[in-house]
Amino acid sequence: MYYIGLDIGSSSVKVALVAIDTGKSIGVVQEPETEMSMLAIKNGWAEQNPEDWWQYACKGIKAIKKKYNVSRTQIKGIGISYQMHGLVVVDKKGEPLRKSIIWCDSRAVAIGDKAFKDLGEETCSSQLLNSPANFTASKLKWVKENEPDIYKNIYKFMLPGDYIAYKFSNVINTTISGLSEGILWDFKKDSVANFLLEHYGLDAHLVPDIVDTFTKQSQVNGQGEKESELAAGTPIFYRAGDQPNNALSLNVLNPGEVAATGGTSGVVYGVTNSLSSKESSRVNNFAHVNYKKGEEPRIGKLLCINGAGIQYRWLLNNLEASSYEEMNVLASDIAVGSDGVCVIPFGNGAERMLNNKEIGTRLVNLNLNNHTKAHICRAALEGIAFSFVYGMNILKSDGMKVNVMRAGNDNLFRSEIFANTIATLIEHEIEIYNTTGAIGAARAADLHLGDFKKFSKSIMDNDHVMTFMPFKDKEPYILAYENWKKELELITNK
Repeated sequence: MYYIGLDIGSSSVKVALVAIDTGKSIGVVQEPETEMSMLAIKNGWAEQNPEDWWQYACKGIKAIKKKYNVSRTQIKGIGISYQMHGLVVVDKKGEPLRKSIIWCDSRAVAIGDKAFKDLGEETCSSQLLNSPANFTASKLKWVKENEPDIYKNIYKFMLPGDYIAYKFSNVINTTISGLSEGILWDFKKDSVANFLLEHYGLDAHLVPDIVDTFTKQSQVNGQGEKESELAAGTPIFYRAGDQPNNALSLNVLNPGEVAATGGTSGVVYGVTNSLSSKESSRVNNFAHVNYKKGEEPRIGKLLCINGAGIQYRWLLNNLEASSYEEMNVLASDIAVGSDGVCVIPFGNGAERMLNNKEIGTRLVNLNLNNHTKAHICRAALEGIAFSFVYGMNILKSDGMKVNVMRAGNDNLFRSEIFANTIATLIEHEIEIYNTTGAIGAARAADLHLGDFKKFSKSIMDNDHVMTFMPFKDKEPYILAYENWKKELELITNK
């Protein structure tokens, strides 16, 4: 018997099967094989058709069943991960009234900034743990202001994962974690943020019913069976945004545990029981997947680093290296600190953790007589690692404690230099796991039973690749980091 997991991204939909008894991943498929299209009518806009997500999800489900010869009756539950912060609005028939305004659409920035100013930093920080910024609530306000004919016909708004669950079941609901990512949860009152709805003039009845993250949220109905080829009655047991779900996929559930990803951009997502949000201009705070009303809070602190893997990829493309492995070998011949060479890796747009400054990539202290591309490779790996450490220190200043970091087995964390540098500077081990969001969502379907020990064991048994331990001789790393930080501060303090 199996659980099936969906990861509804903005570039593709991934579908995973896991065995219920062991949690072992059977396989993952992706639809489409190329990237999904995105509509940008104006600069800064980004929209997708929610029906496309559903069609690709159905196509992926059919493909994985066929590939592994699994019948619909063998699939006993569904877990859903989805792109965060998107807005889907539907009428009373459940039909989308417009395309979804997705996470990377920036049209509502001014609306959120004005609300932050009007409501006050103290109110936003203590009750929302964030600025309303460019999140789902602000996007809904934009629809009201700019598309009043659409707004008056809205029956409910949904996040992308809510819409997929609705298409399976014809039931509209959401979760506390989902509402918090839309900046629609009041952590002080532990309820929907009615004060923000009132400020925006949004109707409270547009908010879907709330269900627990790990429970029987709904079940596949007849139409859902016809379109997805999953059996009617199959329960949806889990739903979460992609970053909280990625953390869960890495077994990051308790205070002091940190999930990291080192893709094109880097993400550090740490769990805390603190409602501190003094760094809310640089860090996002969301109800984690295991947040429950009336209990000790579980808050996910999310910090994004735009200049991460994209920096190393740029070097790969421009240093005439054949692979990342070749670059890693070159870098390994250079001592810690790269003989003073520093790469400031922020060439992928404005960095929120640098207070939205756009400083670009900088290569400094290069001696044309002594230094080679090996020094640049080492300095790039160290510079990206230092940016993670810099971000971790921001999280620590906001009440985050660190006991362990867990990361996916992606390009950056395959580099011993990169992983060892971070582990040594944060003074904690980094555990590497070979997993994906879709696999995590499938496994999470089992958590409606409440057995978190079994869930954690399935990740360790099936996915653990290696653990990087901090080096005892950390002095060279500290000196190199301080040198890098000095160069960064010379730029940011101008």
